[in-house]
Amino acid sequence: MAAQLNHLIIPAHDKWKSARFLAGILGLEVGPEWGPFLPVRTSNGVTLDFAESSEAASRHYAFLVSDVEFDVALKRIQEAGIECYADFDLAGPGDINHLYGGRGLYFHDPNGHLLEIITQPYGPVPQKSHPVTPHSHG
Repeated sequence: MAAQLNHLIIPAHDKWKSARFLAGILGLEVGPEWGPFLPVRTSNGVTLDFAESSEAASRHYAFLVSDVEFDVALKRIQEAGIECYADFDLAGPGDINHLYGGRGLYFHDPNGHLLEIITQPYGPVPQKSHPVTPHSHG
């Protein structure tokens, strides 16, 4: 079998708050708790295991979603008043990008992790963001 990512442990000051936040934005389910971990399982089977940590340094996690899932997540982000950005360096507040012919955006979870949703996987050559407004779908 070829190597596959199975799970990640995500440190959080409040694992329930962080897990529920991510699950709410992406339309996923939380739990049940498994030992000290609170899992959120993605559609490709990778489990994000949230764990309490007093030293939860900010990390980056990116999620590939369909166009419909992107629209739903964007609506949830906007309705919750969560600041989003077109680029990882927090450029383009309130905007999305069109990297690799898709759409993408960045936002922070309650723990300070920088989350990203994209509709197309990254290609072999880096591209620079060209922000557009969140309401643009082209």
